[in-house]
Formats: sequence, structure tokens, C-alpha cells
Amino acid sequence: MTRQPHDQFAKQFLKELLSYFGQVEISKEVTGEVRQIDIYFSPASKPPTSNFNLGVLSQILLSNCLIEPFRNQPSLNEVRSCLLKLFSVQSQLQREAKRNQASIDEQNLPFLWILASSASDKLINSFGFQLDPEKRVTRVYISTAGLKTNLIAINQLPVIPETLWLRILGKGKTQKSAILELVDLSPENPLRNLALEQVSIWKTNLEIKQDLTSEERELIMNLSPAYLKWREDVRQEGRQEGR
Repeated sequence: MTRQPHDQFAKQFLKELLSYFGQVEISKEVTGEVRQIDIYFSPASKPPTSNFNLGVLSQILLSNCLIEPFRNQPSLNEVRSCLLKLFSVQSQLQREAKRNQASIDEQNLPFLWILASSASDKLINSFGFQLDPEKRVTRVYISTAGLKTNLIAINQLPVIPETLWLRILGKGKTQKSAILELVDLSPENPLRNLALEQVSIWKTNLEIKQDLTSEERELIMNLSPAYLKWREDVRQEGRQEGR
């Protein structure tokens, strides 16, 4: 399965979730050779109410950042490409500050978050990633301070409510389990219906494709519980409005 269908879902899914917490731009172009950042996030000056709880995903919301989700494990070249986007954005911000006769503190330069469905020891060691000692349980990998890059291996995340919104972006059993957890969330959860709708759209887009691969057919089956629950909720809302 190509990265593109998942890429489209991941960008829209994260945009919908993160928009409550700040400004979200998808497919943001950077200067120089034409490149696009999957997601660029800028936190809002005032955070939303406590009802919007994204768990581990909320760690991304602390500062300006680039977010690059991968359906499959990224290759070394793909990680280098992500780093190149990060450095291009940082350089652009520094040039703009210089033109305005100002400066940017190191802490205000954006971070890069790589959300990988899996990450081998070889990949992790190639870029010197280490488990964050403060987030060892939730398996967040950090780079050296100068690179300002973090990596989350979604398949390594513990199955706890705090990791749900990331595990939905996973693959295979990881994603299947997360979808069932999503369906079981309380209807009062403000992020539940939003996520169900995005997953349902992804399933519908997959079904209209021709020559589905075995992986795509399995994915449709894994997404089906969310689609059925979303459709049931829509019908229930329609009946209530009718009354």
C-alpha cells in the first residue's frame, strides 16, 4: 500500500484534532526547492478546555512544529528529507527575523515530530535517537538538542487511553485495537465523533478504489467498526431532529 492514502487521512485527521489547540497548515510549502510539510502546527495563545484531552499527542502542542506521519517505517532518506524541511523552515524564520532587525531564540525555533507506524533499532540508532527519560513509558524518542527532532514509534506505544489518538495512525493490529477503543469511547467525548467521521471517510475512499491489495482489504475490515458506529450515530441524530 502506498503512503499517499494514509498520508491524506493522517493529515486531515491530525488537522481536525489539533485545530482546537492552535493553527494547523497541511501541505505547507517551504522555500528553495519545492517541498511540502505534511503538517505545520502553531499553538494557540489560549488552550481549549480540559475536555479536549489528546494524551501523549498533546506533547506535540507545546510549540511550533512540523509533523510528518508515516504509514510504514520511514527510510533513512525519508528521515533526512524531513530534517531538510525542518532546517529550511528554521533558516527561513531566521532570515525573516534578520530582515526585521530581530533575532529568534533557540527555544522558539520549531521542532520536528516524526510519527512512524514502526521504527527499527537500526533506524533509531542511525540518527542517535534515545528514549526520553521523562517519557520512557510512552516510548517517545528524542534526538540531540541541536537537531530538535522527536520520533514516536506507534507500534511500541503502550495500550493505554493516553496513546489512543496516536495508535489510530498505526498499522495492522495496533490500528485495529485503537479503532475498537475509539468506538467504545463515550459519546460525550468531543473528539470521538470527529475521529469516527475521519476514519469513515478514509474507509469510503478506500472502497471506491479498484484493484485493492490484500492489505487495503484488511484495512477496510479494520476500519469498519468505526464506520458502522459513525453511521449509527448519524441516523440517531436524524431521528432526534425529526422528533
